Amino acid sequence: MSNTEQTGRRPERADDRPEPGTEPGAGTGTEPGTGTEPGAGSGAAGAAGEPSLGAAGERLSTGPAQDPEPATLPALGVVGWIRWFWRQLTSMRVALILLFLLSLGAIPGSLIPQNGVDETKVNAFKEAHETLTPIYEKLQLFDVYSSVWFSAIYILLFVSLIGCIVPRTHQFVGQLRSRPPGAPRRLTRLPAYATWRTEATPAQVREAGLRLLRKRRFRAHAAGDAVAAEKGYLREFGNLLFHISLIVMLLAFAAGQLFRSEGGKLIVEGDGFANTLSQYDDFRSGSLFALDDLGHFSFELRRFTGTYEATGPQRGTPRTFEAEVTYAENGGPDKEAVIRVNEPLQVAGAKVYLIEHGYAPVVTVRDGKGKIVSQEAVPLLPLDANVTSQGVVKVKDGYRDKNGKRDQLGIPLFFVPTFAGEGQGQMFSVFPALVDPRLSVSAYHGDLRADSGVPQNVYQLDMSKMKPFKDARGEILKKQLKPGETFTLPDGAGSITFEKEVKEWASFQISQQPGNGWALAGAVAAILGLTASLFIQRRRVWVRAVEGPDGVTVVETAGLGRGESAKLPEELAELVAALHSVAPTAPDAPAAESATHPAKDDAAADDAADDDRAADDPAADDPEDAAAEDRAAGDRAAGDRAAENRDAAARTPAGDGAEPADQAVPAEGASQ
Repeated sequence: MSNTEQTGRRPERADDRPEPGTEPGAGTGTEPGTGTEPGAGSGAAGAAGEPSLGAAGERLSTGPAQDPEPATLPALGVVGWIRWFWRQLTSMRVALILLFLLSLGAIPGSLIPQNGVDETKVNAFKEAHETLTPIYEKLQLFDVYSSVWFSAIYILLFVSLIGCIVPRTHQFVGQLRSRPPGAPRRLTRLPAYATWRTEATPAQVREAGLRLLRKRRFRAHAAGDAVAAEKGYLREFGNLLFHISLIVMLLAFAAGQLFRSEGGKLIVEGDGFANTLSQYDDFRSGSLFALDDLGHFSFELRRFTGTYEATGPQRGTPRTFEAEVTYAENGGPDKEAVIRVNEPLQVAGAKVYLIEHGYAPVVTVRDGKGKIVSQEAVPLLPLDANVTSQGVVKVKDGYRDKNGKRDQLGIPLFFVPTFAGEGQGQMFSVFPALVDPRLSVSAYHGDLRADSGVPQNVYQLDMSKMKPFKDARGEILKKQLKPGETFTLPDGAGSITFEKEVKEWASFQISQQPGNGWALAGAVAAILGLTASLFIQRRRVWVRAVEGPDGVTVVETAGLGRGESAKLPEELAELVAALHSVAPTAPDAPAAESATHPAKDDAAADDAADDDRAADDPAADDPEDAAAEDRAAGDRAAGDRAAENRDAAARTPAGDGAEPADQAVPAEGASQ
């Protein structure tokens, strides 16, 4: 390897080589290193391998540096990986990703029927989508909010928010306990700046500035030759409040899901309800809910009132739904209340909502001997907006046929509150109010399968072991009844009477969710915190007052905000105006009062007079006199520049972005 390669230098061209004996390390012909290149010598010396330049040669080299051996980094280990995971989890980026995933996860919970909300719709969906049902069940899409994947996102977001809030809260508390930082050395570099000169002393200016800043709710203190102030801490407080409110909402949501209870009950006018598990038509609760947590109360539905639009394009539209109830709490006296839509009854920690309503015609069933075997108001389920309804009467016990043999009856009912009229085709309702009611009745006898052990819908009839009553033509026997009319069954099997009384029923939802109040408070606090973090700007203001070389106080004010805001210069201008009223601009010297600079005019006149005297007086050609005149002219020029600076200070308004009026002007020929 050549000497050039050893030192790492590029080979030199012949015309670039230095003269012999002038390069570094060159010597005489008998000394090693003599030659035209550094380190070059005799053949013997080259063969012997004289030492290179070492580290100095490496620094002088222009060739590519040799790559050092790759450093061996220590393994992270278990603790290192835990720290890395924690830092990633508590970063703002991951928190936003988790919040986005939580929003995405709520979409199927809103579009797909949920088991905890409406199991009837879930069953209907499964019957209509046999292919998708197994996939949805594996993904837990029918129980989104209690699924494993949704709970994982929920818990990770909760931990991430806590990890973000704790260090930021500690930092914010430290900022509140500390004072605003002192003034920078060069206030002119700040975006909002103003300066002027005043006859007030620096101490008076600083005291006035401190008083004005505190009056404007700044945290202010004197720091050296300036007053430092800061404002807008509510911005960071609002940011923390927003994140804390999210945690409160998550906790409230979790408590509401774990300790909640919710059930439905259909009540006919005149009937009542006691808040026990056996009284509910359907009941759902959280995993941590206990039956002892049910509130102790009861209520009775005295009357239900519904009104509708009678004319116009909105005919039939509901106007008011009101349920008049009498309730008692913890065995206390009876109280009266009216439950309306979205105006629940609050009692014993529970809320009673009005959900739905319908009609319950009173139907009387007699056997072949005329004995009443059933007489009750039968709730019927609405099918459309005009409350066309259907239901069933099941007579399980007490009925005997004409031969005295025990039997069971099933009576399907079809009801319309306002009959469309004869000859209008199939019976249907044209108005939801009770104007001209009709009841269509048919009958079946046999085994209702009520004791089969299989749950049955009380509004549907299992006709697998039932036989219909038929007329003489062999068709199923049906009849439309007006209030007060009776339908007689064939072969002395009995009769069915549509009584003149038609009651109304109301469906109520009784809910206990302990986290609702906290969730509402968290939502309101989150909105307030977000508003504060978006519209409040954190800013700092400094007021410096120092004595100038001429004994006049120089006042500097500047402001700095986090982020761009047009209000910072306006706020600084208001402060400057208030401070200027206390420390007004100092008056100019008499030589600088005229805007046309009379000092310069006088100097020119003096120069002209001196020229005239020099022309008349030969002694004026004396070199010493000429030097003295030159020095006087230089002094006048300096005075003119000082007067110009004072005039500029007087004309410069004290406002945003003004440059210092007393800034020195470099003399001609001086270095900038």
